[in-house]
Amino acid sequence: MSSLNSKTDDNLEAMRHSSSHIMAQAVLELFPDAKLGIGPAIEDGFYYDFELPRSLIPEDLSVITEKMNAIIGQDLPFERSEITKDAARRLFASQSFKLELIDELPGNTVSLYRQGGFTDLCKGPHVSSTGQVKAFKLLSIAGAYWRGSEKRPMLQRVYGVAFHTSQELSDHLIQLEEAAKRDHRKLGRELEIFSFDDEIGPGLPLWLPNGAVIIEELEDLAKDLEFRHGYARVRTPHISKEDLFLHSGHLPYYAESMYPPMELEGVRYYIKPMNCPMHHKIYASKPRSYRELPLRLAEYGTCYRYEKSGELFGLMRVRSMQMNDAHIYCTEKQFEQEFMAVIELYLEYFKIFNIREYRMRLSTHAPEGLGKKYIDSPTLWLKTESMVREAMLRHDVPFVEIPDEAAFYGPKIDVQIKSAIGREFTLATNQVDFAQAERFDLEFTGEDGGKERPLIIHRAPLSTHERFVGFLLEHYGGDFPFWLAPVQAVIIPVADRHLEYAGIVEGLLQDKGIRVKLDGRAERMGNKIRQAQAAHIPCMLILGDKEVTDATVSIRLHSGAQANDLTPAAVLEAMMQAVVDKTPDFNL
Repeated sequence: MSSLNSKTDDNLEAMRHSSSHIMAQAVLELFPDAKLGIGPAIEDGFYYDFELPRSLIPEDLSVITEKMNAIIGQDLPFERSEITKDAARRLFASQSFKLELIDELPGNTVSLYRQGGFTDLCKGPHVSSTGQVKAFKLLSIAGAYWRGSEKRPMLQRVYGVAFHTSQELSDHLIQLEEAAKRDHRKLGRELEIFSFDDEIGPGLPLWLPNGAVIIEELEDLAKDLEFRHGYARVRTPHISKEDLFLHSGHLPYYAESMYPPMELEGVRYYIKPMNCPMHHKIYASKPRSYRELPLRLAEYGTCYRYEKSGELFGLMRVRSMQMNDAHIYCTEKQFEQEFMAVIELYLEYFKIFNIREYRMRLSTHAPEGLGKKYIDSPTLWLKTESMVREAMLRHDVPFVEIPDEAAFYGPKIDVQIKSAIGREFTLATNQVDFAQAERFDLEFTGEDGGKERPLIIHRAPLSTHERFVGFLLEHYGGDFPFWLAPVQAVIIPVADRHLEYAGIVEGLLQDKGIRVKLDGRAERMGNKIRQAQAAHIPCMLILGDKEVTDATVSIRLHSGAQANDLTPAAVLEAMMQAVVDKTPDFNL
């Protein structure tokens, strides 16, 4: 189908794609020497990449918008055609990026779309005419490397959003305003959670003291839950010999996502991009019996992946990551119980972090990818996919099935979650691995004394620290629950004469592990309260003459709630209970 007109999801995507073509036509009219990159539809909108004779400025967006509206007003039909690659090369002779794309496309013909005097290389689909684009807005200009590689030219990317109606557009723009306030990069800087430094390198985050507190709290939570779920913790090196990744099969298929090797004494070493092969070596470190299974090995291992510079995005896409990782080695009979126990563990985490919207996706293989993208074992693919599917159905866990998105060694359940502002993230993963046991010759002695291979479940319920902290910053808007807040309480003495009592209260809280600060600066109390509020500190303890005389405290919570005449012991008890319960809100 070449054009779509009804108000369906497919139509909305086609309309957004058509909007990108309209924008490209408008930019080409304004800058006839522009070189065109690509212009896809994306979630909520579209973008197009351009090489232009000058840098765009925000004021250019209104000029481009005016041109786009004129093109929309002409109601030009989108017309599809196919021509030979040679003809396409002649048509796009002045468009170097298009020529590169033409050379890479399979076959001897390419498809084009034309509206008015503008033609673009495109497979479609589009709406029937430019007049079908109703409600759009250009939002921003950004730099983007061609094909996402810092070795290629830097282009200018113009982003826009498009919807069926003006009301939908207006609602989305309001949501974007809220999202901008909650952007994890902005909050991470303001709350001193993390930073990046050019001298260290892109995608390699530095965790500041406040961020380190969050990291340690998350790791303590994972250790506690995993201990109760029967996991054993392990630690593995950051580097290993090349042979390990050849053995696992990650090389050469994964090489583009790995840092280049180091060579010492004639041996090549890689920085590890994942923990799996090392965990398999731990399993293989001694003979195993069926009585030891299931064996659950967990690690917060730091891994390194060479993401393209153009794809790095704050904490969400980084090159150094601390992975909440584990591998479960079990018999086939134990598989369903173990697989579903991982799902239950995810639900425990979601309850703690008040994650209410989530979607589970069963990612399966595509037969045409066998031997290339996937392990070439069609029988095992069908068997393990069926095992996962039937386990989910038997336990009434809703899921959707997505073909051609499996891991190269087996099917998986990916969990998509939504933050409080509606942004979707891939958080947890629960993967079946039917290949690595054979590759690493992993065995256990069965009940009958014979040798058997374990099934392996790879699970990561909190993704990486980096991605999860980024999610939490946006989910909470910086208002972390009391148990997770980097600074849980600040003591604000009204005057210097109250400092001695403030020190006593501070010591009482610190002795019990409460992260408390005493603000003894020579500032007005109102300023101290505003600064604590801006720092998203959950609890402020105000101490004046009355509190000193009565040996009490007055409390102001970040939520705005207040309470007076409380004993420090009562406040401490409430705080400690909030830490134990990990409640989303702190109340007295």
